[in-house]
Amino acid sequence: MERSAQNILKTGKWSRISLWIVGVFLFLMFVIGFWASREPDVFWVNRSADQENGIVGFSTVDTLIRVSETLLEKNGGYQTNDKLPPFVFLDNIPSWELGVVNQMRDLGRVMRDDYTRSQSQSKEDPDVAEGAPKFFYDNNSWVFPTTESEYRDGIRYFSSYRDRLVAGDPETVFFARADNLREWLSQVEKRLGSLTRRLGNSVARTRINDDLAGDAAAEAAGPQPDTVDVRTSWWKTDNIFFEARGTAWALLHFFRAAEFDFALVLEDKNAEASVRQIIRELEASLSPLRSPMVLNGGGYGLTANHSLVMANYLARANAAVINLRELLDQG
Repeated sequence: MERSAQNILKTGKWSRISLWIVGVFLFLMFVIGFWASREPDVFWVNRSADQENGIVGFSTVDTLIRVSETLLEKNGGYQTNDKLPPFVFLDNIPSWELGVVNQMRDLGRVMRDDYTRSQSQSKEDPDVAEGAPKFFYDNNSWVFPTTESEYRDGIRYFSSYRDRLVAGDPETVFFARADNLREWLSQVEKRLGSLTRRLGNSVARTRINDDLAGDAAAEAAGPQPDTVDVRTSWWKTDNIFFEARGTAWALLHFFRAAEFDFALVLEDKNAEASVRQIIRELEASLSPLRSPMVLNGGGYGLTANHSLVMANYLARANAAVINLRELLDQG
C-alpha cells in the first residue's frame, strides 16, 4: 500500500511538472508568435547618397534594396518558408511578405527592361540583369538554395549597381522618363485592381462575367458562364487582407522614391498632386489594425469588414494611378 501511494505521488508530481513545461512552452510560442507577427514600420526614403546633389535613380534602387532587406530582417526574419513552430502556424505575415515580394519583382523587372535602358535594343545593365531574376526565385524554398540566400544575392547585385551609379560610372545609367514611369505604373495598376477585386469578394457571392465585354469578336478557349462564383473563403480573408497590406507598404516606399527620381517629369506633366494622392491613400491603408483578428462583417451589419475598408483605400489609390498614367500619356 505504501509503495502504491508513493508511486501515485511520484506520478502526480511528474504530471504537474509536465503540464508546467507544456504551459511554459505554449506561452513562449505565443509570445514569439506575437512578436514575429508585427508588421515593420515605414521608413524614410533617401533622396540620394549626397543629399545636396541628387543622383537620378539613386532613390529608387536604394529603396528597393532597403525594402528587400527589411523583408529579410524584420521581426522573425523571412517566415514564408519556415517549417518550425510557431512560425509554421502563422499565415498573416507570410501573406504580407507575398505582397512585398510581388512589388519587388515588378519594380526589379521594370528596372531591368526600362529604367536602365534607353531603348528596346540597348544593352542591359549587368548587375540589374543578374539581380532582378533573383527576386523571382521560389518564395517558399527552405532547402538549398533557400529563398533568403537568393534574395540576398539580388540585393548584392542591386547594391553594386547603386554603388556604380553613385560613383558616376559612365556606363551606369538610369533613365527617368515619362514612358518608363508609365511601364511601372501599368504593373501597379494591375496589382491594385486585382487586390481590390479580391478584397471586395469578401462579401460578394457572384459576379457577372464580363471577361469578353467590349469586343464583339472576342472569344475564349472554353464556354463562359453568365455568372462566376467569387466568394472568398472565410479562411482566406485575412490572407488576402495582409497581402494587400504588404503591397501597400512596399508601394508607399516606391512612390516616395519616384517623387525624387521623376521630379522633373512629374513637374513637367503637372502630376505631383496625383503622386501625393496615391501616397496619402497608401498611408491611410496602413493605419494600425485595432482588432485582434480581421473581421468580415456584412455590408451593413454590426461588425466591421476590414477587407472592404482596405479595398476602399486601394481602389482610390488605383484611381489616382490611372489618372497619373493619363497625365503622363499627354504630350
